[in-house]
Amino acid sequence: MPRAQLPAVTPKRRAWNKGQIIGQKRPLLPKQVWAIRTRLELANNLRNLALFNVAIDSKLRGCDLVKLAITDLVRDDRVRESVSVVQSKTKRPVQFELSENTRDTIASGVKSPDMIGCRFIFPSRFHDRPHISTRQYGRLVRDWVAAIGLEPSGYGTHSLRRTKAAEIYRKTGNLRAVQLLLSHTKVDSTVRYLGVELEDAMSIAEQIDI
Repeated sequence: MPRAQLPAVTPKRRAWNKGQIIGQKRPLLPKQVWAIRTRLELANNLRNLALFNVAIDSKLRGCDLVKLAITDLVRDDRVRESVSVVQSKTKRPVQFELSENTRDTIASGVKSPDMIGCRFIFPSRFHDRPHISTRQYGRLVRDWVAAIGLEPSGYGTHSLRRTKAAEIYRKTGNLRAVQLLLSHTKVDSTVRYLGVELEDAMSIAEQIDI
């Protein structure tokens, strides 16, 4: 007798996101920024302190942040107040300001003996890599937020990109300003990025003359 053909059974795979919080990562609150910054200052970790401060000020994606060269931020032995870099994703330039605190951190960092011969502002501690990787940056962010008692799965590198933008929007309600700072071509992208309610966003947008 011919054997009955049984249907193939595909083994169930564990979902890659099981147990994880998926979706928009939360921005940090000002008190959380200062809590992380204080811990890094006490640890005297100049590279990581500079990385954190520049991430907040620049609002850059991780792929652009880790590749910042010393010459992008330092000119004639002075840290620049205003910086412009070309984004790897959009190929468009974006400009940002560095706060006095961030400039002081960078100035101290580049004078460190560990920075002799380094091209990039955030060098890797692995000899075969010229700068830290985005994966390494992500691990650092998770360590930072966990150290101040936050749930790491709710935060990521985009949390740092969103932090200053979210605070500017909270204080001013100026969606157009945030759109420019994040170099978004469409206000819809900024709306989604900030998690702004659509009706509120459109109401604000109508008040902005461009």
